[in-house]
Amino acid sequence: MLRQAQHDSLSLACYFCVILFFLAPHAFAQTTLQYTDHTYRAGIKSVECYNTAKQGSFPIISLRSNEQLQLAFDDLDGRSRSYYYSLEHCDASWNSSRLSPAEYLQSFMEDRIIDYSYSSGTVQKYIHYEVKFPNQNIIPKLAGNYLLKVYEDADQNKLIITRRVYIASSAVGIAASFVPSNNVARRLNNQKINFEASYTGLNVQNPYNDIKVLVMQNGRAETSILNTRPTFLRGSQLIYNDFNINDFAGGNEFRHFDTRTLKLNSERIARIFKDTANTVLLLGDESRNQNAYLFQYDINGSYYVINQDGRDARTDADYVYVFFNFTPSATLPKGDIYLTGRFNNYELTNANKLQYDATRNRYTMQALLKQGVYDYQYVWVDAASGKASSEPLEGSYFETENDYQLLVYYRPPGSRWEELVGYKVINTGRR
Repeated sequence: MLRQAQHDSLSLACYFCVILFFLAPHAFAQTTLQYTDHTYRAGIKSVECYNTAKQGSFPIISLRSNEQLQLAFDDLDGRSRSYYYSLEHCDASWNSSRLSPAEYLQSFMEDRIIDYSYSSGTVQKYIHYEVKFPNQNIIPKLAGNYLLKVYEDADQNKLIITRRVYIASSAVGIAASFVPSNNVARRLNNQKINFEASYTGLNVQNPYNDIKVLVMQNGRAETSILNTRPTFLRGSQLIYNDFNINDFAGGNEFRHFDTRTLKLNSERIARIFKDTANTVLLLGDESRNQNAYLFQYDINGSYYVINQDGRDARTDADYVYVFFNFTPSATLPKGDIYLTGRFNNYELTNANKLQYDATRNRYTMQALLKQGVYDYQYVWVDAASGKASSEPLEGSYFETENDYQLLVYYRPPGSRWEELVGYKVINTGRR
């Protein structure tokens, strides 16, 4: 009897363990920290991180200024949780600077997110969280790259979000311009960035080693170029204009759709279905790799959460299942098509991969997105080479309007870290 009772108790314990595992898988999940923009849980949606001066802007502020960054996200789980956030100082290549928080923060090491509210009048229930910083609890005292980490129960092993943010000083001045590529074969497709960085006032002992400049297109880390050596020096100016550097594929204007209202179809929407869930069927997309450039307004891959039918999009904008379908204009070699934009961190994951429908010769996928305005593009990943590029499906043109962010990093003499000492953005549409 005793042995049977022990067996029954063990079986019951195992049963409850299984039940708990399926009811709360997040409690058992192990997450590996990624020094990139990444969302670690499927139920976390609509993550925004920007300078409060403008929604959707590049997440950079000036050191010791009144500027703030805003982080906002939704938890579709439906019950409030105890979320915390912290900052980690990183170098120009987004490796940890391995500093103690006391060395780069003049405040607490972490802070709890206490500003949250429940959705109102929506089909999809969620809780909206947001926080602005620097604030009285989190104050960076060094310029540089910072990895913003959000996690549950003050336990950094329970990560839910990481975001790259930037705190800059203005010790270095930058002058930049863009020109056609020096590569004759790519002159109609590429945009080359030439620039100068003036470091007057900085104690630079070796300009070839102490200063690095990162050039990003539309804030996208995966296409950025890190300049570790200038072409030549002119007094206290670093000149970067070598024929073969900072040559970017111009790409094409992003595709877009608008779900600010679910009462009528906007430009790119074919049908709207409202039942137990909101569903939007977009018009079909085709390849835009044409001979000529065609202007189309976009927001350079970004997105805005907006609800025209409500008063506060943070809590009354609903979630919508958006159906995408893409028809290739020609037979493609073996490979995969992905849908990317800032809304999914440009990640090439299974969740963002289109499925091929052989009966209709088209690729399809769906995404659960909050009401708003979204930019997106299609990326082709060749099976043979593994190379990812939007050019085979979207085209690439010198005339494309893009933002380029230039960030200057400096390692002070004898220090163990790199500081962000200069920032400039240029737009190819303004000459």
